[in-house]
Amino acid sequence: MKMKYKRVLLKLSGESLMGNKQFGIDHDRLGQYASEIKAIVDSGVEMAIVIGGGNIFRGIQAAEGGMDRVQGDYMGMLATMINSMALQSSLENLNVKTRLMSAIKMDEIAEPFIRRRAVRHLEKGRVVIFGAGTGNPYFTTDSAASLRAIEVEADVILKGTRVDGIYTADPEKDSTAKKFDTISFAEVFKRGLKVMDMTAFTLCNENKLPIIVFNMDEGGNLAKVIEGETIGTLVEG
Repeated sequence: MKMKYKRVLLKLSGESLMGNKQFGIDHDRLGQYASEIKAIVDSGVEMAIVIGGGNIFRGIQAAEGGMDRVQGDYMGMLATMINSMALQSSLENLNVKTRLMSAIKMDEIAEPFIRRRAVRHLEKGRVVIFGAGTGNPYFTTDSAASLRAIEVEADVILKGTRVDGIYTADPEKDSTAKKFDTISFAEVFKRGLKVMDMTAFTLCNENKLPIIVFNMDEGGNLAKVIEGETIGTLVEG
């Protein structure tokens, strides 16, 4: 298959790993994701991944409950590492070569994030999973995904969600909501649409890094997006 993109960063939410569970990791969903990622890597595409931690712990919700926000955010970073290790294991079960890099020092389980090393891993065909967000409190994993994608010079951010793109309103609440096939960064700002948090979105806009929002749960969509099919919504320009 002919791929439109050579190097991509896939952003997954922690909640997506829950599948049909209320909490934690659904191993069937994890296996599905790993199989789809393997097919992409086998075709020669270089792939980096950032996963959230919301299926285990959300720092901002802990702060709302009275916990210190900084402490809560660091706990959230540890949750992303658990998810990253789970995905790494699932990929390696399929004989996909991986490297887990952490923004927080965890020598026993992950390499430290070093940009040149990350790029070298990608060039060698290894899937690079970036864990622990940016390593700083008050920044989301969306911001980490944008930052890492820019640092490793990815062609695009693929934001895998449970909806099939960006709509004029929440399609789960408004049956008249219309889907965009493509939309500009300026239009997203103007309409106040929720794509990523503002820090992450602004980083992509300023660095001319396109974002594709698509439904990751539908089998085959990841390959279709990378082949250049009109799946989901493309944000650019």
